[in-house]
Amino acid sequence: MQNVFPGEVFANTADFDNGIRQLLPRYDEMLEVITRCLPSTSRRILELGCGTGELSIKILKRCPDAQVIALDYSPRMLQFAQDKITAAGYQQRWTGIQADFGDWANNPENLDFGSEFDGCVSSLAIHHLQDEMKLKLFERIVTRLTKNGCFWNSDPTLPESPALAEVYKAARQEWAVKQGISLTEIGAKRGASSTQGYSSQDQLASLDAHLQMLSKAGFKTVAVPWKYYGLAVFGGCL
Repeated sequence: MQNVFPGEVFANTADFDNGIRQLLPRYDEMLEVITRCLPSTSRRILELGCGTGELSIKILKRCPDAQVIALDYSPRMLQFAQDKITAAGYQQRWTGIQADFGDWANNPENLDFGSEFDGCVSSLAIHHLQDEMKLKLFERIVTRLTKNGCFWNSDPTLPESPALAEVYKAARQEWAVKQGISLTEIGAKRGASSTQGYSSQDQLASLDAHLQMLSKAGFKTVAVPWKYYGLAVFGGCL
C-alpha cells in the first residue's frame, strides 16, 4: 500500500474527487455551507489544507472579489489544485503555499503570508491535529482575522456515544451503496497514512469540544450551521 500524507486518503490523486464523494455523504453540500457562511463581499480568505481545490473553486465562484491564500503540505495536492484552478480561470485570484498549518500555529514567524483575512476556512484537515494543537490553531486564526472576520471548518467529529458511532457508520455504508460501491471497495483505493509534521491519523474531537475550543480561542459567536450524522460544519465569528 502506497504511503500518503494524512488527509490525502487515496493512493492516486486522480481518485480523490470521486472517492471522497463516495466515502463521505453530502460532500458537496457540506462545502456549499461553508461558502454560504462566508460573506460574498470577502476579499481575503485563508484556506488551511486545500486538498484538490474543491472548496477554493466554490469560494472563488461565490465571492467575486476574493483572493484565496491556500496552504497544504502535500506537493501533489497543491499541483492538482493549481491545475484545476487554472482550468477554471481563477489562477489570478488563488495562491497555493506548501506549508504545514500546524507549524504555522506553533511558529507563525516561519510563515509570512499576511494577516487581515476576512475569513478562514478548512475542510477535512484539522481533525488530523491533536486537541492541544487544534486550540492553538484556532487561537492563531483569531489573530489573523479582521474585526468581523469568521472561520468555518468541516470535519468528521467524535461520535457522542458507542450507539451513535454505529448509527454514523451505517449511514456512511448506506451512502456508499447508493453510489454503487462499498466502503471495502473504497478502502482498497486508500493509501497508508503516516505522521507528517503536526498531523497524523484521525484525532477526532467531539462537536462540543470543538465549540468550547472556539470560544476559548476568542470567537464571540460559535455555531454549527450544518450537521449530518458524524460530519459537521462549525465555526465562529469575531
